Amino acid sequence: MNYKFHKDGSPPKNGEIFVFGSNLSGIHGAGAARAAAALFGAEFGKGIGYTGNCYAIPTKSWHIASTLPVERIKSYVDAFKKAAENVRGMDGNVLQYFVTRVGCGLAGYDDKDIAPLFKGSPSNCSFPEEWKEFVL
Repeated sequence: MNYKFHKDGSPPKNGEIFVFGSNLSGIHGAGAARAAAALFGAEFGKGIGYTGNCYAIPTKSWHIASTLPVERIKSYVDAFKKAAENVRGMDGNVLQYFVTRVGCGLAGYDDKDIAPLFKGSPSNCSFPEEWKEFVL
């Protein structure tokens, strides 16, 4: 795959969809989820899928205190990969996705645990540099 990579913590460019780790209740109070709400329009109460100019991938439970198992996160990542395939915006161009280090902050997983789940994502995704060895 011919993926793009970005520095962790850098902002998306040119209207890319901000892909972040969320909780099932959609309380975007910390980490990348907070940035998603404050900067990219992620809606309170929406913890799965498209929200604002974002895509939420759950990594934490409804009650936020517990982290979802990798197998469950994988199902949400698989849904993201399918949703991101050649989706076109209002201008007719294929949407671009800016994937953060989903699950590697508050959820507590290591890059090696989560990044491989994104292998096989469509080429319109940009990933954190830390994930390069895991997604190629």
